Amino acid sequence: MKNQKKALRRKNGDLIRQISGSDNFNLTGVKSNRFAWRNDGYSSGGFKIGLYRFLRDTIPVLNACIWTWSRLSSAPGGYEIVDPAGDYDKERAHEYLEKMSLRVYPHRFQKTAGIDSFLPLLFNALYTDGAFTGFLIINPDMSGVDHFQPLDPTDIRVADSDRGKILVYQTEKGEIRLDSDDFYYLGLNSRTGSGLGRSILGAVPFVSYIEQQLVDDMRLATHNAGYHRLHVQIVPPEKLSGESDEIYTERVNEYFDDSVSMIRECRPEDNPVTWDNVKIDYIGPRNMQGATHSWFLNHRAMVEEICAGTNLSPFMLGYSYGTTHNWAQFKYDLVMRQVISVQRQTARFLEWMGNIELALKGLDCRCRYHFDNAISYLASDRADIEKSKVDNLLKLYSAGLISKDDAAAKAGDLV
Repeated sequence: MKNQKKALRRKNGDLIRQISGSDNFNLTGVKSNRFAWRNDGYSSGGFKIGLYRFLRDTIPVLNACIWTWSRLSSAPGGYEIVDPAGDYDKERAHEYLEKMSLRVYPHRFQKTAGIDSFLPLLFNALYTDGAFTGFLIINPDMSGVDHFQPLDPTDIRVADSDRGKILVYQTEKGEIRLDSDDFYYLGLNSRTGSGLGRSILGAVPFVSYIEQQLVDDMRLATHNAGYHRLHVQIVPPEKLSGESDEIYTERVNEYFDDSVSMIRECRPEDNPVTWDNVKIDYIGPRNMQGATHSWFLNHRAMVEEICAGTNLSPFMLGYSYGTTHNWAQFKYDLVMRQVISVQRQTARFLEWMGNIELALKGLDCRCRYHFDNAISYLASDRADIEKSKVDNLLKLYSAGLISKDDAAAKAGDLV
């Protein structure tokens, strides 16, 4: 019995390791015709990342989704110095971080790109690939940070080492360990099994494929409906008494050729004149408005599915379906809460770079990075809130509930 328990524990341990080391597991000996994504063990997911990039670059609604997420996340911001030794060191730290912010962008051919171009690059890769990763390049004389050099996450995978699970970079000459202190991996929605990030487009490839098929079908149907074709129906004349089959066939063919020539030579301003045995009709949809409305509803459903897969609302991409202002405001606030959660992860990465810069400069202080998500769209709401605070403060003072000094102090906090 003890040996059986030991064998069962070993078997369960192997099963747990197998499940934790892969996205899903396969049942052997079971035949199935269903198509399923398989990922045996750790992998970089390079094929999926390449697919997401292709979808982003070729499908307008997905391009708009990534653009919107990236630009909403790339809000203005700046460094704050914490635990400074003195005001002089604080001013020097601000100066060093400002200069570093102008150097972090990896592509030097864009002059003075700086962190304003670096953040959209970061968030675009983060939302598309599910990860942003690379090395912090230090000046040869160790005087400070030179720039940040991103790596392609398609060539990064998880491997076993003497230190446990580590990331390795696959090259033509072999694998390079990525466990050094100058390497940083920023993953979006990391998986519990491997720790690798996941793209925001992971739920939409199948739906986007249907949407593109629908768009192509709309193109073909609209093109066909836009050019109505004439359908000419000719009833053969009756055979005359005593007319031979050869002469009758020749007369019918001549009549047919004359009718075809008349239709072909008929100009837009001309009207065809025929015997009553020739019927002229056109081929095309009888109810153009109904057909167009059907295409609109189907395409709208696909667009809404894609937006739901990327955690956006259609109105954020310019698709207006009669959304009320209050409901749109609620959805926007929900999106901004998600943006803030991603910005917090990114802020830790920016602080990591800034603290290394300060340490290389010999300053005994740390930094924090803050994003400013305040926009003019919410200015009227904030003004109403501030006005309400002032009115309440005046009412409290008029009612004698607070002293004049307390009211003055609280009013100073509102300014």
